[in-house]
Amino acid sequence: MALVDLVMPKMGESIMEATILKWYKHPGETVKMDEAVLEIATDKVDSEVPSIAEGVIEETFFNVNDVVPVGTVIARIRSNAAEPATSKTPVVTSPAVEIAENRPFSNGIDHKVTSESFTHAGLQNGSRFYSPLVLNIASSEGVSLSELENIAGTGNEGRVTKKDILQYVANKKAGITTAVPVQKTQETTPTILPQVQQIQEPERHQIQTYSGNVEIIEMDRMRKLIADHMVRSKQTSAHVTSFTETDVTNMVQWRDKVKKEFEKQNGEKLTFTPLFIEAIIRCIKKYPWLNSSVDGDKLIVKKDINIGMATALPSGNLIVPVIRNADQLNLTGLTRQVNSLSHAARNNRLRPDDTQGGTFTLTNVGTFGSLMGTPIINQPQVAILATGVIKKRPVVIETEQGDFIAIRHMMYLSLSYDHRIIDGALGSTFLNAVAKELENFSIERTL
Repeated sequence: MALVDLVMPKMGESIMEATILKWYKHPGETVKMDEAVLEIATDKVDSEVPSIAEGVIEETFFNVNDVVPVGTVIARIRSNAAEPATSKTPVVTSPAVEIAENRPFSNGIDHKVTSESFTHAGLQNGSRFYSPLVLNIASSEGVSLSELENIAGTGNEGRVTKKDILQYVANKKAGITTAVPVQKTQETTPTILPQVQQIQEPERHQIQTYSGNVEIIEMDRMRKLIADHMVRSKQTSAHVTSFTETDVTNMVQWRDKVKKEFEKQNGEKLTFTPLFIEAIIRCIKKYPWLNSSVDGDKLIVKKDINIGMATALPSGNLIVPVIRNADQLNLTGLTRQVNSLSHAARNNRLRPDDTQGGTFTLTNVGTFGSLMGTPIINQPQVAILATGVIKKRPVVIETEQGDFIAIRHMMYLSLSYDHRIIDGALGSTFLNAVAKELENFSIERTL
């Protein structure tokens, strides 16, 4: 028999780590080839990790809610294959755990900590155990290994949790001394940096109190990720939102006329979303800067048109699956993609790749009854279009014979764009071009 390493798979170009949500298989249980071993979650989507061999789960290296870098060994399977195991401990290969030079201590000693020492402390049962998430935070925030050793952990057996390290970093930036030495037995390894003699005051945990009759609800994982993504987008892009309205009467009447025949021919229900996407694609071809991203002082104009569409999940959160090469699809192809991705999102069946590579995003706030919205740009894109609810309103119609009032199907459009590169003239021009495309929809169009 041989031991086979099961590693955290790479699930997308920008995804460097994943959170373990649930173990389906535990040590001692048998597993078949391609059978799901565990469920993981990224900042984009939840998915299952299948077994790469048939055999028995020998051991697992991480717990539920642990955040694990891509490429890390997460479990070991004893199979009937002849290949020997390549290692006895989980190996972190992700660049997410590369450790940079740390900031100097207050006593003037400049200490360097390498990724090897961090990995040893975190994964090989040194003086204390640190999860990959804690190590990553320590690396990015310049917290040295000796500082970690002196943080009072509130987790199991004094383990330093994510909350502990974040609180320590926040206090450190605020100039508050919070670390305390960890109590050690004679069997523990000596302090890595014994020359640091200063004993610091115990950490004072502040408990937030709330007045009145309140209910405290912990954010779920997806909501925390969305919140972080939205804040980072606002900090990255200079947001500007422009508004217009459009008369979509022709489009509404055409859809009402053909939707039954369309479903009969193609087996798909025709919604407004693919019709909106068609108009967006035609306007992106006229104004390609709206289909771009910013890299420092460079504008990266994308030749592929990959349209993201904001879709509601069963939890009420939103996710943005992507229709790749949308400009190469006809109305039937767009409809199939829209319906397929929407169905997958509602049933938690989206794959990690389904949310990658978007170049422009559409969000239909009218689905929830909103007249209009001010959407936040989906980084690293530079624009997002929101469509409001379609409502009948009396409007003035201008003709050569004179003006008259008629009942029309009206809709507001709003475009949020990155003012670093999209100025008001271009943003408004693009938005009004989309409005004209929808307004000039041909009611004589054939399927």
